Amino acid sequence: MLGDTLKIVYVDMDDCLADFRGAYLACRAANPEIPYPQSMPGFFRNLSPILSAIETVQWLASSEKLDIYILSAPSIKNPLCYTEKRLWVEAHLGFDFVNRLILSPHKHLNKGDFLIDDNRIGKGQEAFSGELIHFGSKAFPDWPTVKCYFEDLLKREG
Repeated sequence: MLGDTLKIVYVDMDDCLADFRGAYLACRAANPEIPYPQSMPGFFRNLSPILSAIETVQWLASSEKLDIYILSAPSIKNPLCYTEKRLWVEAHLGFDFVNRLILSPHKHLNKGDFLIDDNRIGKGQEAFSGELIHFGSKAFPDWPTVKCYFEDLLKREG
């Protein structure tokens, strides 16, 4: 429930905003000798956005009742990942969103009301104190479904 207070929404990057899996599979197919494409320079920087992700996150951010952040677990074995994720956010969401980027392999340490993530466990999602919106699941298969969920939530709360 939204009530009168601003609600915090965290959005995962890999396979929620950016097509990590597609890039990983394409790189492995083209370069089977590279076991960890995500360790290559430019991998995270060049990920394609997921269909409707950018527009939906911008729509969420436009709400006066929601406070939107990007919460992504970095590839800790690839130090370039930290910089490349930050550059990806600026390129696709603008410089203002850079200030809304949180990189942490421990998502449960962030307090908030909603976490939109493609994983239910593994980086603290299972211990997140708010509501987990499992992106890619039967209930939330895509961004238009997520947007409808928040539209209904915002309407109910007035």
